[in-house]
Amino acid sequence: MIGEIDHIEIEASDAEETAAFLKKLGYEELRKTEHHGESVELQPGGETEGPIFEIHTVEGEEVPGINHIAFNVENIEEITDQLETEEVDSIVGPYDVEATDRTITNFRDPDGHRFQIVSDDD
Repeated sequence: MIGEIDHIEIEASDAEETAAFLKKLGYEELRKTEHHGESVELQPGGETEGPIFEIHTVEGEEVPGINHIAFNVENIEEITDQLETEEVDSIVGPYDVEATDRTITNFRDPDGHRFQIVSDDD
């Protein structure tokens, strides 16, 4: 039903500092967006496979930590319908995110942790 991990969003005390740390580990900057104020997206370098890290600086009442884990899917509407059928909590979406040119649906696990499914807009 749900595919591989697409990205993990991390809320950091300082996004640029965390991005610099990940670059030391071999990650490469994919893009910067105005999503969540300013976000830095990094991907594994070279031929390494793995999820993208989306990093943004905490604001207001946010605290550093993992904001959500996102899974890549091909048919986001169908998967969202399946989540609703399974009575998954707090489903919001699908909706388009202009800053990233993607469609997402958010939902929560029984402990309230946020998960996301994401589809590239073609």
